[in-house]
Amino acid sequence: MRAFRIAYDGRPYRGFQRQPDVATVEGELFDALRALSVLADDAGKPPGYAAAGRTDAGVSAVAQTVAFGAPDWLVPAALNGELSEGVRAWAYADAPAGFHATRDAARREYTYHLYAPPAGVDDRRAREALDRLAGEHDFRNLTPDDGGTVRDLETDLARDGDFLRLGFWADGFARQLVRRTVSLVAGVASGGIPPSRIERVLSDELLSGPEGVAPASAAGLVLTGVAYPALDFRVDPDAAASARDVFEERHAERATTARVAGAIRDEVG
Repeated sequence: MRAFRIAYDGRPYRGFQRQPDVATVEGELFDALRALSVLADDAGKPPGYAAAGRTDAGVSAVAQTVAFGAPDWLVPAALNGELSEGVRAWAYADAPAGFHATRDAARREYTYHLYAPPAGVDDRRAREALDRLAGEHDFRNLTPDDGGTVRDLETDLARDGDFLRLGFWADGFARQLVRRTVSLVAGVASGGIPPSRIERVLSDELLSGPEGVAPASAAGLVLTGVAYPALDFRVDPDAAASARDVFEERHAERATTARVAGAIRDEVG
């Protein structure tokens, strides 16, 4: 068994998990393994295959982790030779027999980059709201899931220019939990939602319709860490350099697009 760290720009994909007739990160990965003759054309997935999590459409990752039975020569640089540019393997670890990338993950970390210029939000209210949502709660009002909604959540918040960087840690996450939590915190911080709303969200009362909390945009969310105490990951220098180059180029493209949009905004009217 071998585990791989995978980074990807989630914008072009309909999520991580393979789906018919749409582009997904897992679909890209399986296509690369077929091109490398690691996965047979008629096989659904590699032996022992599992992934750390199933990120939603538009969500990106630094440390998505997949593991499967792989030949010794398959290192991240070899995998990148067949992957699309926006999906990069960058580290790997040998895993014991029976290792399962989903079940054996001890802790997961998500980071949300929220555009929140200081003039429009109160950082103190944001931090207080996030602190109130930390700890063990039944988050059923912040996820569409019917089960697995009780989670012990750790949180953090830091100001980074015009952005608030919100960190979330838990052993697992219900669907959309992070994005709905961000939406709630952003509403409180901007004054659009009263802080008392948090108590209602965390109460036993099931909220829906206008009382419910919609998820924040997927574009700001990144899977930034998955911990496996038994694994020792090694960075593949060539693969990591390739990943840095790819994402530096994408960073420059987005920065330019944002600059142009800002210039148009400033000149209109």
